[in-house]
Amino acid sequence: MADAHAKPHHDYHLVDPSPWPLISSMAAVVMFIGAVIWMKGLFGLPEGHKIVFFAGLAGVLYAMFGWWSDVIKESKKGDHTPVVSIGLRYGMVLFIASEVMFFVAFFWMFFDMAIFNESRAIIPEVGNWMDTGKAWSTWPPKGVELLDPWSLPLLNTVILLLSGTTVTWAHHALQVGDRKAAKTGLLITVLLGVLFTGVQAYEYHHIIHEHLFFNENAANSKLYGSIFFMATGFHGFHVLVGTIFLAVCLLRLQLGQMTPQKHFGFEAAAWYWHFVDVVWLFLFAFVYVTFG
Repeated sequence: MADAHAKPHHDYHLVDPSPWPLISSMAAVVMFIGAVIWMKGLFGLPEGHKIVFFAGLAGVLYAMFGWWSDVIKESKKGDHTPVVSIGLRYGMVLFIASEVMFFVAFFWMFFDMAIFNESRAIIPEVGNWMDTGKAWSTWPPKGVELLDPWSLPLLNTVILLLSGTTVTWAHHALQVGDRKAAKTGLLITVLLGVLFTGVQAYEYHHIIHEHLFFNENAANSKLYGSIFFMATGFHGFHVLVGTIFLAVCLLRLQLGQMTPQKHFGFEAAAWYWHFVDVVWLFLFAFVYVTFG
């Protein structure tokens, strides 16, 4: 009888039984239930209760760390053959494509409200809908105070564009075996990502503190603020994830991992970061400038 654990005679990698899909799924369910409890209250727990959400988040982070650690171990063992590497690349491309569709939905909503705003006035006089229709008939809605796109938004645009050049520099440096330059470029990219997050947090604080989007004059115009925070906030979350992604790559470089021939983890992080850059350019061009 052939040994079931003998070296396979093919280029595919059959993954060992793993607990991470089940653990991550369960943790994600707990996290989103916790988010509902935090915002609305559920199962007898009051609104504002945060423990369930952060317990689920801790579980998700634990599963991510364990799962990706296993993938790195597989790479070190030589399980990432050329065929497997192609599959990993397809997987990353499809993941980014799915993320693109998230932002397509947000932009679709924003464009629909900004371009066809006059049609919102044609709303039956039912309850408070008439007032809401009047508020949506102009864009930006009446009472909403807009941001100056040529201040903090422009600064963040410059930061992200610069980070795109530094991550490309680091990638090319690694490809030619210049590990010192790769580390330097990657470190600068991570710092720029942190700076972007800090500037955006300051911008959000200014919006909320000054009541620019949510005030008495814009009582029926809250849709603008919701779309703005959903689109820019979701992008900000991607910047945070991308920064962590690149920081892990930097740590692996410091530990002597990755070679000019084998560094898909870094390559995937660079793809993701360029995707984040492009999305921000669309946000800046349309949300801040064109329709602002």
